Amino acid sequence: MILNHVAIIMDGNGRWAKKRNMPRTYGHKEGMNRVIENVRYASDTGIKYLTLYAFSKENWKRPKEEVSFLMKLIIIYINSQIDELDKNNVKIVVSGDLDGIYSDSKAVIDGAIERTSKNTGLVLNICLNYGSRDEIIRAINLAKKDNKEINSYEDLKEYFYNPSIPDPDLIIRTSGEERLSNFLLMQSAYSELYFTQKLWPDFHKEDFREALENFALRHRRYGGI
Repeated sequence: MILNHVAIIMDGNGRWAKKRNMPRTYGHKEGMNRVIENVRYASDTGIKYLTLYAFSKENWKRPKEEVSFLMKLIIIYINSQIDELDKNNVKIVVSGDLDGIYSDSKAVIDGAIERTSKNTGLVLNICLNYGSRDEIIRAINLAKKDNKEINSYEDLKEYFYNPSIPDPDLIIRTSGEERLSNFLLMQSAYSELYFTQKLWPDFHKEDFREALENFALRHRRYGGI
């Protein structure tokens, strides 16, 4: 079965830390190590697109200290990995409202996007300050400004953050939760879903491989027989 695009809801960092009597930030830091590991694995496996749900619109409701740490962690991740990502031909793109995040984080992200813009390997799509309902409303409003009549999903998708990225074949969610949480709601209409009890800091490349093997056993009918 062809698999071009995998999307991951990286959930469970806080619970992972709590189980170890550590602050939530400790879980986010360990979660970053899984990002590094699994991005490498996706690139080595030949997956064309990997979308990671890094920070949602709703995450602003979290304590200010945690939000600040997450924004700094984004800077740490990019600064520590950009040379390797660029060397491995990874192209970084972002889905979400970058104007709404911290200016120093935005500057680092903008630089990474520019530096890797001509790369032709794995497309790493980071969903940052992202909410699917907001993306849909934004697309509708942009279409209105263009006086564009929306008659199909394809017409609307032209106004999504990254319209050239195909819909995800597989969506993985860690931590045992079984919902999409405002993530790629329209794009996931025919995606296969894979839920695991593993918390994100425990989701190693072997677990990623298991998810891909599970996907390979499925038969996608798209409403047919």
